[in-house]
Amino acid sequence: MPADDLRVAKEFYVDRLGFKVLFEATEDGTSGLLSLERGTICLTIDCPMSGHGRDACVSLQVDSTDAYYDEWRERVEIRRPPKNESWGARTFDLIDPFGNTIFVMGPLA
Repeated sequence: MPADDLRVAKEFYVDRLGFKVLFEATEDGTSGLLSLERGTICLTIDCPMSGHGRDACVSLQVDSTDAYYDEWRERVEIRRPPKNESWGARTFDLIDPFGNTIFVMGPLA
């Protein structure tokens, strides 16, 4: 996922969403790569990421949409609460500090 500043990304994903750092490759703390995990979810933040534009969207498939919503809603702004989708998943989404959509989906409640 693209980002503008690895320090801001680390604060959002690690401090607020509870991811762990797998590795960080940076010389100045703001640009480079940041690899993160939480359970079976793995993300790599790339700063800068030229040629890929903005408004990237990542889908996180989780065991319990409501559990992540309950944890994260106190830490970050959620765009909308969880809802059951007609296509068979329960979803919610949020925006990270760089404008990327994080679409969280799990089994129907």
